[in-house]
Amino acid sequence: MAGDEPQAAAASEDLVEILDEESGRLDIARYVDHVRDLSAGAIATFEGTTRDHFAGRRVVELRYEAYASMARRRLEAILAEARDAHALSRLAVAHRLGTVPAGEASVFVAASAVHRADAMEACRYVIDEIKASVPIWKKEVYDDGEVWKENREFLDRTDAAAGATAPAAKGKGAGGGGGGCCGSKVRVEN
Repeated sequence: MAGDEPQAAAASEDLVEILDEESGRLDIARYVDHVRDLSAGAIATFEGTTRDHFAGRRVVELRYEAYASMARRRLEAILAEARDAHALSRLAVAHRLGTVPAGEASVFVAASAVHRADAMEACRYVIDEIKASVPIWKKEVYDDGEVWKENREFLDRTDAAAGATAPAAKGKGAGGGGGGCCGSKVRVEN
């Protein structure tokens, strides 16, 4: 369709990065500059950082692992979905792998649009979809142990899928049921 050409051209300008541990910190200014567009009246961003505590425990760092090629394809699909739902100018998304110390960013999303609502809603959609469906796994390291973490968005989607196919499986949580992109995630505590 002729109307899809501008959308396809804009999508080809989207920036998707999965950075290995040697890459260091995310270059936030680079992603914001990438989405900057003279036709856009709004740039919205989301920066996910490692907090220093969770449930009364001191968090030292997060460790991320991924199936990188699959994660990249899923990120590209998420950006296409955001474009289908919102009038966007440009998009950028980046996620770090490896160790991310407390206070540093592990994921960043930037969206530009003519109007702020589209940019803001696209950012929210992209981060929620990353947490629900991208094959990136997170281990939270405390000063007294570590645990693989499941995102609420992943569990909600898994529970919904399990409920649609087998009502008795609903609410099993870690290790129960399947869903998302990768089946069930397993919680391991040391």
